[in-house]
Amino acid sequence: MTDFASLLVADRGQKARAIHLVDKDSFAAWAKKRTAEDRALIEAHRFEGKTGFVILPRGNDFEVVSAVRDTNALSPWCLAKLADSLPEGAYKLAAGDAGAAALGWLLAQHRFDAYRKAENPQRGPRVLVTGDPARIEATVRLAEATALVRELVDTPAADLGPAEIEAAVREEAKRSGGHIRVTTGAELAKGYPLIAAVGRAATDERAPRLVELEWGKAGNPRIAIVGKGVCFDSGGLDLKPASGMRIMKKDMGGAAHALALARLVSTARLPVRLHLLIPTVENSVSGAAYRPGDIVKSRKGDFVEIDNTDAEGRLILADALTRAGEDQPELIIDFATLTGAARTALGPDLPATFVNRDDLAAEIESAAREVSDPLWRMPLWDPYDADLKSDVADLSNTSGNAMAGAIYAALFLRRFVPDEIAWAHLDTYAWRDSPKPARPKGGDALGLRAVFAMLEARYPPR
Repeated sequence: MTDFASLLVADRGQKARAIHLVDKDSFAAWAKKRTAEDRALIEAHRFEGKTGFVILPRGNDFEVVSAVRDTNALSPWCLAKLADSLPEGAYKLAAGDAGAAALGWLLAQHRFDAYRKAENPQRGPRVLVTGDPARIEATVRLAEATALVRELVDTPAADLGPAEIEAAVREEAKRSGGHIRVTTGAELAKGYPLIAAVGRAATDERAPRLVELEWGKAGNPRIAIVGKGVCFDSGGLDLKPASGMRIMKKDMGGAAHALALARLVSTARLPVRLHLLIPTVENSVSGAAYRPGDIVKSRKGDFVEIDNTDAEGRLILADALTRAGEDQPELIIDFATLTGAARTALGPDLPATFVNRDDLAAEIESAAREVSDPLWRMPLWDPYDADLKSDVADLSNTSGNAMAGAIYAALFLRRFVPDEIAWAHLDTYAWRDSPKPARPKGGDALGLRAVFAMLEARYPPR
């Protein structure tokens, strides 16, 4: 992974090229104070302080003037284009500190190169010198967690199955000093029958499992983080079309988010007792595959009729949520690439967020705005719950209704969360179909920083 710590360093008076930030309101006043040579160059480039940047020569070196939307409220991405475009070397803002914009500076230089030949020639690093050393470590942690999500999601399914998800959690347990438990085979079939059913068509090397990690002192408030880990989703016997299957390596994006959030919690030393649960499977096709019309008894004891084998994520989450609730945490958060309906409703950028407590929803929404990691609350609309009925079992895994798919999925999950426990469910895309500065096409963390900011505010480090 990229060495982000080397790209963001404290200002100790070292030489660094200046970056002047302007916006459409401040540009004219700023330009008046420049030399005639600077103004002529800026005019020649038709730079008006709205978009882009201009290089200003300084003998054998240079400075930079760059447009941002608002110089008084820097976004995480307003320096990203510079970090991707400027020559190697050290830079610092001419006025103020980078603040939140340092994250984009770091992520713009992240590359997932495991499956590409090395660039020739290699580009050197662009180092940002900051006057706020207290934020360096926190920003680096956020960049590392985001990159972890991206790299896990971008890894091809052939190289990232349930065993590799388990290995990633084991690595995190080793790093944090947490304790891990893995449930497989007959024990999984007995204790977590929905997880076992979804994954039973896969080969032995890609056998389903529930991976759990616990970290933190036993006396601290207990929280559970659950992530959907479907390493590849063919749709099962309700087979997806080719277009729908093409990027299904990303269907473990919820697990990637959950693992990254667990890392943020432990590295920030939040005073919690963390329980990470990742049910991980491959939804494959074979003679052993579970079928439409099958009825499977869940860990909770409810019998679930399988209406559609492509609605598998909610099944494995149901058993994991039941397990999480058994230890009576005060908060459960789950991440899942669960429904195409969420994307239809909100597009790729906004995780559909379902919360069973208004105060918790307000905390998450406030944190999302604070860190510029947008999401959107959706309703747990009680009248729709009856549509999950089955003629022959306690409930069905789908409603049979082509509308409101994200809501039905969330209502299904809610049945496996104890009423007395606060719960948030993020139906996230975990992917970008087109690139933006510091946000390449492919896997991405959407909602991760918002939820971590909420946790950090709720459980501040001591």
